[in-house]
Amino acid sequence: MGLQDALDTQATRLNTTSLQELLRSDATRAESFSLRAGPLYANFARQDYDKAALDALLALADSRGVRAAYKRMVDGEVVNVTEQRPALHTALRGDLSPAKTAHDAFEVAKATRERMHAMVRKLRADGIRDVLSLGIGGSDLGPRFIVDALGQDADAPRVHFVSNVDGHALERAIAGLDPATTALIIISKSFNTQETLANAEVARAWLGDGGARTYAVTSKPSSAEAIGVAAERVLPMWDWVGGRYSLWSAVGFPIAIAVGCERFDALLRGAGDYDRHCLEAPARDNPSIWHALTAVWNRDARGRGSLAVVPYDDRLKLLPAYLQQLVMESLGKSVTIDGAAVGAQTSPVWWGSAGTDAQHSYFQMLHQGTAIVPMDLIGVVNADHAHAANHELLLANLLAQAQALAMGESADDPHRNYQGGRPSTLLLLDALTPEALGTLVAFYEHSVHAQSVLWNINAFDQFGVELGKRLADRTLPALKGAGATGDAVTDTLIAELGRRAR
Repeated sequence: MGLQDALDTQATRLNTTSLQELLRSDATRAESFSLRAGPLYANFARQDYDKAALDALLALADSRGVRAAYKRMVDGEVVNVTEQRPALHTALRGDLSPAKTAHDAFEVAKATRERMHAMVRKLRADGIRDVLSLGIGGSDLGPRFIVDALGQDADAPRVHFVSNVDGHALERAIAGLDPATTALIIISKSFNTQETLANAEVARAWLGDGGARTYAVTSKPSSAEAIGVAAERVLPMWDWVGGRYSLWSAVGFPIAIAVGCERFDALLRGAGDYDRHCLEAPARDNPSIWHALTAVWNRDARGRGSLAVVPYDDRLKLLPAYLQQLVMESLGKSVTIDGAAVGAQTSPVWWGSAGTDAQHSYFQMLHQGTAIVPMDLIGVVNADHAHAANHELLLANLLAQAQALAMGESADDPHRNYQGGRPSTLLLLDALTPEALGTLVAFYEHSVHAQSVLWNINAFDQFGVELGKRLADRTLPALKGAGATGDAVTDTLIAELGRRAR
């Protein structure tokens, strides 16, 4: 039976059973639909499938070879088939496999991390007070999110992230900084990323030190050296790690600077421990496989086109933005690994923001709108501040919203009626430690990979981002007055820009 047929069979059987009925009919559901892995607790009780459907979904994961595919990835087999590469981000954080490719990658990553730690110590010893980190996409989102979540060490150089080529972003970042005590990191796998190199040119001129305080992280060290970055200040990236999976590598240089090498290593350790759990646990005990099956269920059995991520911890407010790239760049595919049409709907649109702010924004639509939007609601059990009443109120809102979305509330007035039936998964971390944060990110990475196996698509290429970049290369000369683009609408818009330019 194919994926869609298996999903349709269970969905048809449950079409007349509401989420409220599922919850009320099974007193053990809250326990039997939850599991723990290290510091992560996941509760799927408020998803609209029953035990029989869950069993069918788990059998589907087995029939599609999800666990076997995970082992192939960890062993360093070529899983990125369109680019003929392995995907060894797990080797950045643990020696999980005896396979030579994976073990060699671990050793290379370990040596690079030792070099990176030495650079961090030197920056501190040299009296650097501020660091500009220039990158975009995977070279920015991961480090930016982790630093914001863990907070910068008081005695560390302050890291300022710039991704957007808009000059206002760079101007705001350097405002008030002293170029004499600022260092620059250029992070670009290819070292030809337009936005990053344009920002780097401006930043290097502003530093005015001839490149003495410029560092680079790239898979093309010769290109970095060609613009004057000394070889000893260049850290490598590798083609066996995709950008959106790379925060564990030297792309995490800004993380190590901001939070310290010990906490960076703890972040990796948390992810590595979760990797090992995924490698050893059966599907029923694997939170990422449950999450992946739930995502595919909501997308293809229920036809739900988006998923909201709402972390009830302000330190995780950048998680939705980070996940947008991780998920939609990985799963936004319409053809299988073999190049055939997928035959199902793949990635929904991921979006969200931090609770409780979100409750005073789009939650009206979530509760009473016509679209049913599944949610990931994320909480942290133990806060790192002394304001107990605030934390209790935060957690009360988290729990109440999950209940209200699922159960609803009837009213004679249709304007005050809550239909309920809105599914959600609730994730809890014991505390927001580096280890727990590493676990959370790895949890989502492995869910994405499992979804890609279920859909038989490649989670590790991203050709969809390239066309616009190529067109921008052709458009830039036209903006400068050197001919036309050949596209009538674009040429008209360029003429309009010219008329309005000061």
